[in-house]
Amino acid sequence: MKILHVVPSYLPAWRYGGTIRSVHALCRGLVRLGHRVEVFTTDVDGRSRLDVPTNRPVDVDGVLVNYFPSPFLRRLYFSPAMGRALERRTREFDLVHLHSVFLWPTAAAAASARRSGKPFIISPRGMLVKALVRRKSRAVKSAWIRWVERRNLETAAAIHATSSLEKKELEAFGFRLPPVFVVPNAVEEEESGGEIPDVLDGLGGRPVILFLGRINWKKGLDRLIPAMASVPQAELVIAGNDEEGYGDSMRRLADQKGVGLRVRFAGEVRGPRKWALLRAAAVLALPSYGENFGNVVLEAMSVGCPVIVSEEVGAADVVRESGAGRVVSGGAEELGRELAALLRDEALRRETGRRGIEAAAKFSRAAMAERMAREYERALGAVRS
Repeated sequence: MKILHVVPSYLPAWRYGGTIRSVHALCRGLVRLGHRVEVFTTDVDGRSRLDVPTNRPVDVDGVLVNYFPSPFLRRLYFSPAMGRALERRTREFDLVHLHSVFLWPTAAAAASARRSGKPFIISPRGMLVKALVRRKSRAVKSAWIRWVERRNLETAAAIHATSSLEKKELEAFGFRLPPVFVVPNAVEEEESGGEIPDVLDGLGGRPVILFLGRINWKKGLDRLIPAMASVPQAELVIAGNDEEGYGDSMRRLADQKGVGLRVRFAGEVRGPRKWALLRAAAVLALPSYGENFGNVVLEAMSVGCPVIVSEEVGAADVVRESGAGRVVSGGAEELGRELAALLRDEALRRETGRRGIEAAAKFSRAAMAERMAREYERALGAVRS
């Protein structure tokens, strides 16, 4: 198959976290299976631009990536050059896979696919959750859903969800959706050889509770920090980039709760250093208010680190079914109790870690790419019939 992936941002725009990592892992897996894959994306990297060639294919780990400039309306990833390329080239592909909602590249690619008579699949990537829409930019997003996104979703050949939770959230909108299928994100391969970050210096053997991800209101740090009062023997390490200055309010919250001296901010940690940090942690905590999947959960499981997640995390089903950790309702009190129980029981941590390793092995890049390829074939078959 010839597959075009359209995603607003791509590597090396690391700041955008799990989506671009998982899309790249999927594209690499599809290439390994012998499919012809291209990516259309922009050069947006926050307020900066990626230092990459634009308007021509670039080989990124065997994947042909086309970076297009976004000269203005950059928060929407608007790119006239990408629009022209979509009009010129969409007909070359068997299928188009779109990775986002509420952003210009998805709307432009869906329109181009319809004009070209090509089937397209949409992966909302956790952006279509009613509670999150209500909480942030409600009026703007509601209007976009009504006038743009609803048509895109209803005319797609299929919708991709990364978890049963995300599928349920999508169906709650009441749209006339095409088939919605679930293919989880693949677990990244461990990169060895990294030194443990300096943020762990001077702990004196005290256990580390790790949060690893963007510092953002959605991630539930306002749940996790108060929970530290229940585990006075432990340190909390928060590792992630802070694009919105949210970390300052979390530092103040830590001081207000009397745990400020046990909360350490490590900044963004990736590559081998990230894996070293995961191995050093006693527990990974992800108490998000909304998470379509949660790649870091599988990463922690793959190295035997027990995990505690909120029910709103897409990977919660994996944690619950495998016994790789605990799933909590999200409140600070319950979160604190579960953290304390895990830290008290070393045998329990070893057992949950072992189960995590076994479960994570089922989410390899090759296995997830094969599942996605089967869904592509099913979508193409439905269109042909």
